[in-house]
Amino acid sequence: MENISGVINIYKDKGFTSHDVVNIVRKKLGRIKTGHTGTLDPDAMGVLPICIGKATKLSEYIASSIKEYKAIVTLGKTTTTQDASGEILQEKPVNCSQNDIIKVVETFKGEIMQTPPMYSAIKINGKKLYQLAREGKEIERKQRKITIYSIEITNFIDEKNFEITVLCSKGTYIRALCNDIGQKLGCGAYMSYLLRTRTGNFYINNSIKLEDIDNIIKNNKLNEILMPMDKVLLDYKKFIVLNKANKFLYNGNKISFNYIKNKENLKEDEKIVIYDEDNNLIGIYIVLQDCIKPLTMLL
Repeated sequence: MENISGVINIYKDKGFTSHDVVNIVRKKLGRIKTGHTGTLDPDAMGVLPICIGKATKLSEYIASSIKEYKAIVTLGKTTTTQDASGEILQEKPVNCSQNDIIKVVETFKGEIMQTPPMYSAIKINGKKLYQLAREGKEIERKQRKITIYSIEITNFIDEKNFEITVLCSKGTYIRALCNDIGQKLGCGAYMSYLLRTRTGNFYINNSIKLEDIDNIIKNNKLNEILMPMDKVLLDYKKFIVLNKANKFLYNGNKISFNYIKNKENLKEDEKIVIYDEDNNLIGIYIVLQDCIKPLTMLL
């Protein structure tokens, strides 16, 4: 299996870290190069695309794509981790109506500033925030701009619990979002459940459970669940470089517009996918003023 490359859409169960999933998949495939595409907390479930072989170079592109989550917001308590795994910091009575909740939730739509949780893998001065948090330290975190493309209340479970569906940008912490909703409502809140239903072009309805991979390999059906690299990159425009530029192309050099088919469709600063004339995927490039420059070679 040394030469396989692509992405497997794994359904991560509760209790596994993202690194656990990577290690399990690597062992099942015979220790081939493997990587994940953005962490999911151990208590969270859902879509975790795992990159195999050359596709590990695509991890950052998949990680930066749009995400969709279902979460349950539990009102009346705040916790150290902003989810159900943490210790309770504060309890307050819940006196808000469904209408109050709807109005507050709607204020989080669009571009907003968010403070990352202390219990997160963000590094400050070489140390992960969660490591500092476990030492009982809390340090100031810079707010980050994120985008909530849509946020909708999909179920009022009871007076203290409601479900939200969130479509958001890279870097969004749903735990922090739940905490901020509770803060705005005046009663506090934490995230008691999280399910990631989408990462880019990977959706929960065609995700694969870890325990099913052995049978898939045994029945020689790995290709059926392995998304090829070019399909992962469908959101990028495709361009073809003429054969006479192959020497520059395969060496990872910049390529002049003169060697590119449909060069009139190139837009400066845009990331594009490049193929040779034989339809071999070469890599991801960025468009400069009069040439294209390789960002990630996928040969």
